[in-house]
Amino acid sequence: MQTSTPATAPDTRPILVTGATGKTGSRIAARLRAMGVPVRAGSRSATPAFDWEAPTTWRAALEGVRAAYVSYQPDLAVPTALATVTAFFTLARELGVNTLVLLSGRGEREAEQAEDALRASGVDWTILRAAWFAQNFSEGLMLDPLLQGELALPVAEVREPFIDVEDIAEIAVQALTTDRHRQQLYEVTGPRSMSFAQAVHEIAQASGQPLRYTPVPNEAYRAALTAAQTPPAMTDLVMYLFETLLDGRNERVTDGVQRALGRPARDFSEFARKAAAAGAWPARVAA
Repeated sequence: MQTSTPATAPDTRPILVTGATGKTGSRIAARLRAMGVPVRAGSRSATPAFDWEAPTTWRAALEGVRAAYVSYQPDLAVPTALATVTAFFTLARELGVNTLVLLSGRGEREAEQAEDALRASGVDWTILRAAWFAQNFSEGLMLDPLLQGELALPVAEVREPFIDVEDIAEIAVQALTTDRHRQQLYEVTGPRSMSFAQAVHEIAQASGQPLRYTPVPNEAYRAALTAAQTPPAMTDLVMYLFETLLDGRNERVTDGVQRALGRPARDFSEFARKAAAAGAWPARVAA
């Protein structure tokens, strides 16, 4: 008499998504929910609340989850980041979290130290190493200047292979819900490198708006951030990212998306067309 092996019950425990309201976290959470996967949002406004600066909030967010997406804010380059994420990894393991997926920084020594801490944590891990997002032009620091018609940054001819965060989200969801990306590091970029001026030109073409890009000295950009009442710590971080990471170290295109997903990375032009169609850069109203 043949006997059948009982089917393994699906894991119904939730997945914690830190930075759940951010560029990557919001997309990951949406994809998981669309799959019917329970999501625990990791943000200060969620219940239970999660705050990187308040370790007492971590346990409630981690208890009972099977996996977690780790997006440290504001950036793994800040001095306290390594100790913070290391403590988070340790607690996650103690509470029985099976998998951690870390959003890391490409070209950042501090981020690579966080990667080492994750590898040493004893949990299954996946690392997504990325630099500048295409969506920074449509949702982040660079959006407001573009809405005014001009983006001025302390960057001249250095090129960047801007990564579409939809690619990051797709890989992260697979890593959080399957075994196929265990112990894998994916350095992810877009399929081509381009200057910031070229990126703005493509956005102008896609949106039909007269946008321009202007390189400015570092000191002038710092002064502009200060004039906009950007907190000093955030100003220092932004200037660090511009002065350190945009020195050409990240111009090289990688095959991380191809290795992870079996297809090429989304091109910047595709991002620009979709974002323009969604109204990211509407026509300006004359004063």
